[in-house]
Amino acid sequence: QVRLVEPGGGLVQPGSSLRLSCAVSGITYSPYNIAWFRQAPGKEEREGVSCITTNDVATYYQDSVKGRFAISRDNAKNMVYLQMNSLKYEDTAVYYCAAQYGHSCRLGDAMDNWGQGTQVTVSS
Repeated sequence: QVRLVEPGGGLVQPGSSLRLSCAVSGITYSPYNIAWFRQAPGKEEREGVSCITTNDVATYYQDSVKGRFAISRDNAKNMVYLQMNSLKYEDTAVYYCAAQYGHSCRLGDAMDNWGQGTQVTVSS
């Protein structure tokens, strides 16, 4: 059974940092990419924030988080991280990690597995 678990959300002040984690288990397909999506309050759709391919060959960032967020993965521990710096009010959302079979990140395509999400609230 595939499981993606995202501990690490919380309430933070603008300008601060937070690291999200995604614990991955049970994936039997290979290679696979891990992406972070978020769904802001009042919005129906999730937006792709960042993605990392197998073996860290490539990473992707949405324009609004470039230079502030950093994605990384530790394949030995089956963990993927999203380091979020200089957080803004507009980063408030439920953040989801998701897995996708393939060699390259395709955030416009369907993801194969999703985590349950973790709330990140940026507020003073």
